[in-house]
Amino acid sequence: MTVPNAFQGLEVLSTSVMLLDQDFRVVYANPAAENLFEFSSRQIHGQALQQVFTETDSLMSAVEHAISSHGSFTEHELSLAAPGREKILVSGYITPIQVENVRLLLEFHQIEQQVKIAREERMLLQQQANRELIRNLAHEIKNPLGGIRGAAQLLEHELPRPGLREYTQVIIKESDRLQSLMDRLLTPNRLPRFAPVNIHEVLERVRSLVLAETPTGVAIRRDYDLSLPELNADQEQLIQALLNIARNAVQAMHGKGEIILRTRVARQVTLAKKLHRLAIRLQIIDNGPGIPDAIREKVFYPLVSGREGGSGLGLSLAQTFVNQHQGTIECDSQPGHTCFTLLLPIIKP
Repeated sequence: MTVPNAFQGLEVLSTSVMLLDQDFRVVYANPAAENLFEFSSRQIHGQALQQVFTETDSLMSAVEHAISSHGSFTEHELSLAAPGREKILVSGYITPIQVENVRLLLEFHQIEQQVKIAREERMLLQQQANRELIRNLAHEIKNPLGGIRGAAQLLEHELPRPGLREYTQVIIKESDRLQSLMDRLLTPNRLPRFAPVNIHEVLERVRSLVLAETPTGVAIRRDYDLSLPELNADQEQLIQALLNIARNAVQAMHGKGEIILRTRVARQVTLAKKLHRLAIRLQIIDNGPGIPDAIREKVFYPLVSGREGGSGLGLSLAQTFVNQHQGTIECDSQPGHTCFTLLLPIIKP
């Protein structure tokens, strides 16, 4: 694709730039744009924006704003993708110009990493606030709970008729159930005990536990990268975190479906504002009905559950354990495909 004479310097820019004519058809895309969106400039030459990208409503709206205001317009978060490619989050700058046959200059900056870091920071702050609230609440409940149980035991010995003990037993058993719940809420206070861990040994333990607990209708498929190095981690915490996610998947599928355990290497990953040369990307994928829309954004909050009778602690504890390993956990869910992705940095002890 020939660069218009007035735009000769665009080829050397690291910023992604596209030039459009008056019909919003591509006149030129520089190499940075080719790399960002994974298309060929020759391939898209003469195509309209709606052909170049999928789901262009936000982009076209920004273009119309720029044209109507006769000035530059900025759209800070645009999700764009060439057909058959993954979506990329970018900020877009649209500038109307009149040079040769060019009427619009589009400039794109990838912001996915910045948005991800900001989202992780918000999530950590929210998790810390939730954990502190839950911890204080658990301590406040534990003290009177012990008194209630003790009083019920004393009352049981004083009752004249054995048949009345059925009621005191209800009090004692429910007190024990709440005591167990409070203990689980306070569990994340234990600091991890780090040691060299093979992530696939952890996954095999989780797999065997889930298969032992579930009917034959659930299949668990392995998709491992066996070349991954060892992690410096707390094995028991990782097992518990992954087991909580896998159990949720089994319950969501009502005992019928498939779970995929997948591991891959991730390179040059930023976690908790720190760049790591290597990390392990671990995914637990199921083909269940997906997470309900009402709780999808709150799925890691404590006491939030999409299952009747669920405690809502499993995913919250999993997130806590992963964060204690300087990692992250994310969820992408839609009907027929729910994927929990963990990123765990490979840190030498």
